[in-house]
Amino acid sequence: MRARILSLCHCPIPRQDHQHGDKVDAKIINLTPVLGMRDLGCRRVTLAPGCHAWPFHFHHNNDEMFIVLKGKGSVRLGEKRYPIVEGELIAAPAGDADCAHQIINDSDEPLTYLCISSMNAPDVMEYPDSGKFGVLAGSAPGGDKAERSFEHYGMRQDAVDYWQDEG
Repeated sequence: MRARILSLCHCPIPRQDHQHGDKVDAKIINLTPVLGMRDLGCRRVTLAPGCHAWPFHFHHNNDEMFIVLKGKGSVRLGEKRYPIVEGELIAAPAGDADCAHQIINDSDEPLTYLCISSMNAPDVMEYPDSGKFGVLAGSAPGGDKAERSFEHYGMRQDAVDYWQDEG
């Protein structure tokens, strides 16, 4: 693999439309494969006004960093919400609910940012607003889904005893 240079302004990679309901509307370009990266993920995300890309969440095994390229909005970090503008860097290390994060475009113009993350698998994600969790193995969040050997989302309150149905 060789080092690469890629223009973020004239990116030749097809974008993915990521939509769910009326509050999730993002245009995502996964830069990781074309850059040849294995252990570091990178996506360019553009949020429509009034929208976000993912639920409020945190990772147990992956750090994330966000660089605001254009526009303004806000970020939820733990229990607080902060305004964000072009040029700002946001860190969301792996951890607990204090590291939960969500970028929201609460402006009238598109908001574009880079999402850079470690690509560790397995990972466990938790979603404090809903009480949901997710477990991924085989490929990290944002990684190749064809390589994923296990993916499960559930509710924390549905936990069972370790020995249930084991005889």
